[in-house]
Amino acid sequence: MPMMFGFADHRRQLLEEEARRFASEAPPFGARLAWIVGDLARGNVSPDTELELVIVQETDEPFQRRGEFWEAHLRPQVGTRYLVYTPAEADAYAEVDPLLRGAMTDGEPLVG
Repeated sequence: MPMMFGFADHRRQLLEEEARRFASEAPPFGARLAWIVGDLARGNVSPDTELELVIVQETDEPFQRRGEFWEAHLRPQVGTRYLVYTPAEADAYAEVDPLLRGAMTDGEPLVG
């Protein structure tokens, strides 16, 4: 499938704007740390790339439902995936969870 010139650049701009908005609005909602991961962090943006964020937040919600909080409170303007860890999980899994380890070492810091 051929890529249309300019759409990836436009998508990158939209994703970066949403990331900046998240960085400014998320701390009052409890984000202690956050990183951009995935294709945007690697500089591999296509017209359908989503914003992927790893977040550390104190929460009692089950892991699979934690992203719903961010969807409801921030209402993202682009496709966004939220992977949320508690501070205790971040401490316990930092060395063994590949996604969390990658966020902490190679992700683009947004909060914290």
